[in-house]
Amino acid sequence: METRNPRRWWILVVLCLSSLVLVVDSMALTVAVPALTEDLGASAQDTQWILDSYILVFAGLLLTSGSLGDRFGRRKVMLIGLLLFGAASLAATFCAGPGDVIAVRVAMGVGGALIMPSTLSILITVFDEDERGKAMAAWGSVTMLGLVGSPVLGGVLIDHFTWQAIFLINVPVVALAIVAALTLMPESKGPWQKPDPLGAVLSAAGMTALIWWIIEIPQHGAFEGRSVITLIVAVVSLVGFVVWENVTPSPMVPLVLFKHRNFSGGSLSLTLVQVGNGGLLLVLTQYLQFVLGYSAIEAGLAFVPLAVAALIGNGLGGGLAARTGNRPLIAAGMVLMAASFGLLATVSADTGFAVPATALGLLGLGAGLAMPAAVGALMSTIPEEKAGVGSALNDTIQQAGTALGIAILGSLLANGFARQMPADAPEAAKHSIGGALAAAQGDAGLVRAAREAFTTSMSTTFTISAIGVLAAALLATLVMRDTKPAAAPATGEVKEPELAA
Repeated sequence: METRNPRRWWILVVLCLSSLVLVVDSMALTVAVPALTEDLGASAQDTQWILDSYILVFAGLLLTSGSLGDRFGRRKVMLIGLLLFGAASLAATFCAGPGDVIAVRVAMGVGGALIMPSTLSILITVFDEDERGKAMAAWGSVTMLGLVGSPVLGGVLIDHFTWQAIFLINVPVVALAIVAALTLMPESKGPWQKPDPLGAVLSAAGMTALIWWIIEIPQHGAFEGRSVITLIVAVVSLVGFVVWENVTPSPMVPLVLFKHRNFSGGSLSLTLVQVGNGGLLLVLTQYLQFVLGYSAIEAGLAFVPLAVAALIGNGLGGGLAARTGNRPLIAAGMVLMAASFGLLATVSADTGFAVPATALGLLGLGAGLAMPAAVGALMSTIPEEKAGVGSALNDTIQQAGTALGIAILGSLLANGFARQMPADAPEAAKHSIGGALAAAQGDAGLVRAAREAFTTSMSTTFTISAIGVLAAALLATLVMRDTKPAAAPATGEVKEPELAA
């Protein structure tokens, strides 16, 4: 007898739209920053806060919002998040100063935190295990298209309109997602349990402080001045959170999930992958624009091989997962990703685009095979009543990995560039390749030196990325286990998870 929701594939469209708006906004904004800062007269510090305020609030509230979805209804929480995100996006078009934009970005961060865990938790409650791989692959494909396509979209909007269009484009997508969710999506929630306000406060304070510390590493160092205070707040809050969640009778987050091999192995391997991936766009877009001379739109289009290969990988992975299990796909995909970073590490100032294009194709294929399989494997371990907070826990760990990757690789890139520049180069030229090209003023020797220094430093960062992704592949292979889909037990018994040794 068919017990699955007959509208499940339409529901998947709603979930993809909801996730897409978050990806498009985040990536398109990076293209809009120069125009936005010039129009509003924003300082460098203002610009940093415009970018960072969103991720700080988003990462800090993920666990709390996932718990709210389980308690009050995942569709309800997602709809509130969509409404807030859409309203804040509309308000952004009326901003008259940097402070206004920062306030709007904070509101969007709250909305995004409400949306993200709900989408994945609804997906795993609507789709059975035998179809979940295909659903995950489709969800991942749309996210990848948004990731690659949004810088191009952002460039087109900036060229033809104003920076406000970056925010305005969110409004119709949000409206469509809200209408579709109200029409097609059923409500789902876990059993009622006692609230955990202390857990919510400790998790929000700890994650916000941790991400803030990571973001400020390149500028203030890891263990100097106020960075130490931020790190202490993060450690004390997160340790307190773990201790409290283990002693309270009604924990917000089921930390027992980490005893499951697939959840712990999947989460940690995905975190390592995100550390490696974190600096990819940051580093490669600079190579394309400052070394190869691409425009913002051309740089966005250069990532098309990544998107096309990811779609192919997702398609192959969705069909193979049921036959081979998730673990071989995760290992094979991550090895391909490591190989792509290894190939990028060979790029020099004279390489051109052929090698990066090949590497991006390999990366997309590997990510298409590995990422949906890894997420599917770890999400299959989460009890349905804890789907929201379990999804949020996965999202939170990956967000920390991404932020850490950007901080580490960005710092390595900047320090390596400064060391590789000639000793007699102007001081302003030693901070970044953009600064060097601006200071060169037609000096071909300085331009050449800056491009060589950048690509040498870039090779180091991609070598680190390759090592990180290889470590993720090894971790996934050793820790994770494949479980064959089984028919739902008729008597309601729950199979005990396989625990890590």
